[in-house]
Amino acid sequence: MEKVHVLGVGMVKFAKPGKSDEYHVMAGGAIRAALADAGIGFDAVQQAYAGYVYGDSTCGQRAVYEVGATGIPVFNVNNNCSTGSTALMLGRQAILAGAAECVLVVGFEQMEAGALGSKYTDRTNPLDQHVDVMSRMQGITNAPFAAQMFGGAGREYRWRYGTKPETFARVSVKARQHASKNPYALFGNTLTLDEVMAAPMVFDPLTRFQCCPPTCGAAAAILCTAEYAAKHGTNKPVWIAAQAMSTDQPDSFKDSMIDMCGYGMSVAASKAVYEQSGIGPEDLDVIELHDCFSANEVLTYEAIGLCGEGQAERFIEAGDNTYGGKYVTNPSGGLLSKGHPLGATGLAQCTELVWHLRGQAQDRQVDGARIALQHNLGLGGACVVTMYQA
Repeated sequence: MEKVHVLGVGMVKFAKPGKSDEYHVMAGGAIRAALADAGIGFDAVQQAYAGYVYGDSTCGQRAVYEVGATGIPVFNVNNNCSTGSTALMLGRQAILAGAAECVLVVGFEQMEAGALGSKYTDRTNPLDQHVDVMSRMQGITNAPFAAQMFGGAGREYRWRYGTKPETFARVSVKARQHASKNPYALFGNTLTLDEVMAAPMVFDPLTRFQCCPPTCGAAAAILCTAEYAAKHGTNKPVWIAAQAMSTDQPDSFKDSMIDMCGYGMSVAASKAVYEQSGIGPEDLDVIELHDCFSANEVLTYEAIGLCGEGQAERFIEAGDNTYGGKYVTNPSGGLLSKGHPLGATGLAQCTELVWHLRGQAQDRQVDGARIALQHNLGLGGACVVTMYQA
């Protein structure tokens, strides 16, 4: 399969709702940064893919028009929390299909404060089957639905393996430590284990610091063919070695909160990527994974093969998820500390990993990084896993 290169990446600093620029301004900043990084002008872009969750049907056009109106196709993409990486996958497929040599992919979100929810009340909720599972397995409380879902998965994991509540909290401590070195992250202050544990309980075992905040932001990438990259003289090439998407399976709607929260999707998509690339989890250097809640990071370690089933607690306690261990997971600070602007998350993960593979991640650089994995999950559901190589 032809290599698809990531020629340029860029992002803006994430911000709290009400503290950011408008979506098109943030997107324009990320696009200009990616174009400058690629060393090309917007007139070289042949197609654009724009990912966002909240907004009208042509927000992608308005975002792209910040840098130019050249008449190119602009595709608007909405796939919940995996929107950014879904747009990335579509852009890559356009290049592989020969439809374009150079495409822009941008993700952005201008969010409101508070818990996420559907803005429509006159149609079936797309998560109605997931809610049915939750209702059967644990009932429904007044806590935010996403926290109930992923918290319920963490609770099920804890009951299954005897995992300590502190284990989940340690993920947030690690996330803040990493984010403290990331100038694009929402939170720059570190937290102790005691501070994470003492924070208000949102839904057992998740305290407030174990839940990602609503965030505004944007990130972008320029994808191109290998020939196009060579023509532009890139001296630090990074390419997408493999990519796969998985959606819900029958087990998602049976009798497990873990399965309902996308564990099977993560297993299927990561296995497909390992098979496509011929690279196994033992070969990875750096990983950006979907830590919308600390419990999901714990589950994802096992789903993508970083450790065996039931071994996440030992993995965390050994420090194998951070610098000096087997892997560095979420060096950006992840969704927990960098922030989670839904449409931008997948492109922000891409940007972070490209920086590491180029040796441009500054104080958080993973030494000698050559192989990186991106995991982006959305309930409803879709999971996109992407392998990068330098």
